Amino acid sequence: MPKGYIIVRVDVKDPEAYARYAAATADAVKKFGARPLVRGGKHEALEGTARTRNVVMEFDSYDQARAYYHSPEYQAARQHRIGAAEGEFVLVEGFDA
Repeated sequence: MPKGYIIVRVDVKDPEAYARYAAATADAVKKFGARPLVRGGKHEALEGTARTRNVVMEFDSYDQARAYYHSPEYQAARQHRIGAAEGEFVLVEGFDA
């Protein structure tokens, strides 16, 4: 079964609120078995405009990743991010290994 990935590219405007958001996602991360593959770190724009923070979360399936994002646990955590960061969240299906 192909894995699911949530790819996040954001510019953080309020680091304190964003830190509260990141901490608040812990319950949803655990519940849905999310594995962070990328969280911040060194980056460069090879084409287009880069964001200041990049995150890649791996899930066992596309449906599991989608359920994580729409879960009450994640949506509660998301409230801390609103206004604290601007960016894109993309759900992508991986290859079937």
